[in-house]
Amino acid sequence: MKGEATLERPWLGSWPEGVPKSIDYPEIPVHELLRRAAKEFGGRPAITFYGKSISYRDLDAAADRFAAGLRRIGVLPGDLVSLVLPNTPHFVVAFFAVLRTGGIVVQTNPLYTPRELEGLWTDAGVETVVTLDLFWHNVSKARANAGVKRVVVCDVGEFLKVPLRQLYPIKKRRDLKKQGHWPLDIPHEVGIHRFADLARTPPSPALETRASLDDVVVLQYTGGTTGTSKGAMLTNRNLIANAMQVAAWFSAGSHRSEKLLGAIPLFHVYGLTAVMLLSVVAGIEVILYPNPREIGAILKLINKTKPSLFPGVPTMYIAILRHPKLAKYDLRSIRACISGAAPLPNEVRKQFEAATGGRLVEGYGLTEASPVTHCNPLNGVVKECIGIPFPDTDAKIVDADDPTREVAQGEVGELAVRGPQVMKGYWNKPEETRNVLRDGWLLTGDLAKMDADGYFYIVDRKKDLILCSGYNVYPREVEEVLFMHPAVGEAAAIGVPDPYRGETVKAFVVLKPGKTATEADLIAFCKERLAPFKVPKAVEFATALPMSLVGKVLRRQLREQELAKASTAR
Repeated sequence: MKGEATLERPWLGSWPEGVPKSIDYPEIPVHELLRRAAKEFGGRPAITFYGKSISYRDLDAAADRFAAGLRRIGVLPGDLVSLVLPNTPHFVVAFFAVLRTGGIVVQTNPLYTPRELEGLWTDAGVETVVTLDLFWHNVSKARANAGVKRVVVCDVGEFLKVPLRQLYPIKKRRDLKKQGHWPLDIPHEVGIHRFADLARTPPSPALETRASLDDVVVLQYTGGTTGTSKGAMLTNRNLIANAMQVAAWFSAGSHRSEKLLGAIPLFHVYGLTAVMLLSVVAGIEVILYPNPREIGAILKLINKTKPSLFPGVPTMYIAILRHPKLAKYDLRSIRACISGAAPLPNEVRKQFEAATGGRLVEGYGLTEASPVTHCNPLNGVVKECIGIPFPDTDAKIVDADDPTREVAQGEVGELAVRGPQVMKGYWNKPEETRNVLRDGWLLTGDLAKMDADGYFYIVDRKKDLILCSGYNVYPREVEEVLFMHPAVGEAAAIGVPDPYRGETVKAFVVLKPGKTATEADLIAFCKERLAPFKVPKAVEFATALPMSLVGKVLRRQLREQELAKASTAR
């Protein structure tokens, strides 16, 4: 292993102009970022939600009042508060309010089932939940067994302007009836509170507690795509560093007044940092939208509000390009997009840049790093990879079986990263923490390689490797070829048991609307572009692939389905 003094950083030779290699991070808690933004940007819009804007000054004041309300109902420093909220202003207010009480935010997917909510709350030790009334049916079923003492219920109408505020109850009733959750019966009893009541609490200057940079302020649970979900402990230092790193990357070529489309979920670490915290750091207006899958509505929003920044995921960009009315909308306001959470097909990047005139670059991150560690330059050389490390971030490739040994440049190994954004550890899991944090380095679990210019290429996850007749097959390589076929809209490759080869490759494909292709067509197409052992032996057509809410294909779920089929067939 190379000594620290000899760690090579070839990416510094590829550094984008206008981006600092190192940043001076303020030694303040995360909640103070909003206080600073209120002083610096004052009346500038912080959030615009369905046409109604909230200034930075008013957002800061709302967080103060809600923090006082939380303290009034018994939330104390160190308490864990679960936010079961989509992208509404409630999320932003509640996030900063919890931190101002000295509490820890537990990020929670609102689409979780009662079983999943109960498991997460029990693991974290959650006693307080802030949720939207639309999710009451699941929250109410999970809270008792999980030991939840308080639930704060929010209503979207609280942040809508007239006349939407009058019309919203009709829509809510219709939607809940369709789901079988009407009437909405939220009891008036001890422990159940209304957001609107708490949000009117007079602020208390004495409320805030002393905070350390290394205090844990967010528990961000890993998606569980590679096994058991774990709570990554993210500190003040981690989140401030990563927000400022993202802001520095976006700053090159920026306009004086930016707008950012906030459609990726804030409860996901990517949205938390690259939408909410980035915007507070830089004084950007967030055009907040609660459902990333409503592509038609998102196109209308871009056309109307003219955002310049659009952090997203590949499935969103693909869906926009495939939308039948794309040509009807003006997307030329978009200056810069960072794609994360899943690999970005190069063809999608080129088509999206042609449609917008902006720059779309692939980045890389993981929950344990708050999350971003790498990105392609917005004003430099872009390669078909995850780019170069962020400011103050180091990366290296180590032997997948012996992380104390670095591999030669160009060879495949496990990606290891270090920087101020790397988590403190996993919540109540010291052994799992030791497995991934080694001498300040985070072992990512991703197989990668680095080229001579310091650009990093993700080959795949260690656990996604397909071992076929003794050869390693990387699913992403197969998927990239499938994406090249003009009829393929989405694709995933997995290994399935094979009595002769150990494993063979099976592909799952979603065709583009109006396009046709047969299994034989796609196999023949792959045969022309892949070594024989990499070519899928079977192709299954689907209407959709299983995905996490942020657009990551759940290969593990596909593998489990295949194993279940094989077991039933015996």
